[in-house]
Amino acid sequence: MIRSQEIVLGVDSSTQSTKVVAVDLDTGAVVSEGRATHTGADTQDPTDWWSALETAVRVAVTDDMTVRGIAVAGQQHGFVTLDVEGSPVRPAPLWNNVSSAPDAERLNEQADFAAAVGSRLVASFTITKLAHLARTSPEELARVHAICLPHDYLNYRLTGTLATDRSEASGSGWWSPATEEIRRDLLALAAGEPFADRVQVPTVLGPNEIAGVLTEAAAAALGLPAGIPVGPGAGDNAGAALSIGATQAELLISLGTSGVATAFSDAPTNDPTGEVAGFADATGAYLPLACMLNCTRVVGSIAEMFGRSVVEALDRAGQIEPGADGLLLLPYLSGERTPNLPYATGLVSGLRGGHLHPDLWLRAAVDGVAAGLAYCQEALERLGVCKEIVTLVGGGSQHPTWQQAIADATGLPVQVRGGGEHVARGAGVQIAAIVRNEPVAQLAKAWRPEVIAAATPRQNARDAFRLAERRELIEAMKFESS
Repeated sequence: MIRSQEIVLGVDSSTQSTKVVAVDLDTGAVVSEGRATHTGADTQDPTDWWSALETAVRVAVTDDMTVRGIAVAGQQHGFVTLDVEGSPVRPAPLWNNVSSAPDAERLNEQADFAAAVGSRLVASFTITKLAHLARTSPEELARVHAICLPHDYLNYRLTGTLATDRSEASGSGWWSPATEEIRRDLLALAAGEPFADRVQVPTVLGPNEIAGVLTEAAAAALGLPAGIPVGPGAGDNAGAALSIGATQAELLISLGTSGVATAFSDAPTNDPTGEVAGFADATGAYLPLACMLNCTRVVGSIAEMFGRSVVEALDRAGQIEPGADGLLLLPYLSGERTPNLPYATGLVSGLRGGHLHPDLWLRAAVDGVAAGLAYCQEALERLGVCKEIVTLVGGGSQHPTWQQAIADATGLPVQVRGGGEHVARGAGVQIAAIVRNEPVAQLAKAWRPEVIAAATPRQNARDAFRLAERRELIEAMKFESS
């Protein structure tokens, strides 16, 4: 009789799709994957994420597998509202929806959120979206029984209980990583005391606690055995850090729809400027983070404009020297989070007749994103979070053009580690540790993937990114928006 392979499932519910990986319980190897798309819009129906999860699980799991557990990592900050029956009250505005920028400004005037929860608010944070709902649609607010974030909603669908983890809770704006308490006084500022007193928010779990077990209904929908444990899950960046077994020496840069620079810290941080969010991680430590709203999709948009695939665009951009022959692009096509410019638009500087060539525009887009991530790096360094090497994750991490551009812009050597879909695999590492009864940080270190690509910063290349000139332009944009 052939013994079936014991696996756990790690899930990444992101802005554009749901990915599910089957992780071997003995080795940590990814043995299969499933995927289903979302709309990619900045406001989405949470039930779409569940439908995508159903599809992706059934693709990833084969008859010769025994599934021992599941955990979900997901996009941070999205605002899910549930009625008393547990159904969404309205579509969920996501992290990149900046409609709540005025509400963030109001809340920051009313309380010191950096001191209270480690992060000065920007429009991404969930509590600002609650304040926006209270201001613009009080009749819908009256129907809201519970509020949560995207991965919390999937935990609820899996287990019937509303539970989250430290990393995700620290992106809400109502939970403090330093004191590990829910701040209902801050909820009251956002939506009034009666609402704050009655609303249900997720229970915040530790790294090796379970959110619950898979219900009969969820098991039937997913084709999985009922009763298997469901991990607490994590925010996407904390999940990626778990997957690569990130160390204290590394600056973790994620190249996806958003661009993120983050790193482990032993102590909580708070940045009164709002450029660095003082998040928790998925092991019990902390993960200060700076985030760009505009990352790889900037190159994708310009590639589409010129009728080129993203791969071809990156290939051609990689053949042009950094600096794009003087063409400078600030890539704020959807406003921006770091720097905090929610109403910003893109800016082109230095345009001359000789620049009317697609390859130079593509190079300028790569430079603009890489320079933006260097800006995030410097924001972390301002808080004393200084690292020796960059580890790239996310969809863009596999292309040599991005690898070299990040090395040149940050001035740090870059490495890429194996392991496939890092966010989903990180969730798999978490639930595997729970099933194996091992500390999650210990298993993440033991399952650290090998380096599969690297890039070294080229001498004097950082100057070509014109970081000081970009900062002057950013400061001018801040002044104009004030």
